[in-house]
Amino acid sequence: MDSEIIHVYLMPGMAANPSIFEYIKLPEDEFQIHWLEWQIPNKNESLSDYARRMCQFISEDNVVLLGVSFGGMLVQEMSNFIKLKKLFVVSSVKSHHELPKRLKLLKYTKAYKILPTRLVSNIDLLAKYAFGETITKRIELYKKYLSVNDKRYLDWAIEQVVCWEQEEPHPDAIYIHGDSDAVFPHSCKGNCIVIKGGTHIMVINKYKWFNENLPKLIKD
Repeated sequence: MDSEIIHVYLMPGMAANPSIFEYIKLPEDEFQIHWLEWQIPNKNESLSDYARRMCQFISEDNVVLLGVSFGGMLVQEMSNFIKLKKLFVVSSVKSHHELPKRLKLLKYTKAYKILPTRLVSNIDLLAKYAFGETITKRIELYKKYLSVNDKRYLDWAIEQVVCWEQEEPHPDAIYIHGDSDAVFPHSCKGNCIVIKGGTHIMVINKYKWFNENLPKLIKD
């Protein structure tokens, strides 16, 4: 019966489209996966207001919500407005205290206001923002997954990451992080499931771990 199906909503990371989840497969007799997509923010829209607006794309009650990277920060904000069965935060941070020094410096100097996001046609620059590394041999991979290149969105997204104010980990979130994450290297401590060898894009290249473990974590 459809009432027994658990609805799982997946939110990608900064500038990424939801095809980053193309390899995430859960048993179809138990779960239905929904992909969420980034919307262009309204002028001066706070992350909280944006999160409330994103909730309109969730149709069911008591769903599972999983977010990656900046999407992980967003789903923590979204949980303030909807009742969830489970909340997963992947390759992200539990609070602003886990942001790396370079991002904290951007906040205090307000340098994020002058970052060259108008150059987003440069896919290598976009990859640095979103995945924390340069393209090298992965240019086709990045062209495929990084498609949200609107300047207004990127300016807004970078500011929201840098200026995020969450003080403490979300009490109900399940945090999953890779011990080789170069974007958020300080997020494996505390209450966290650590994936050995996991990088910032482990939802793509460690998808087998998620396919095997998410059903158990959801139903536990």
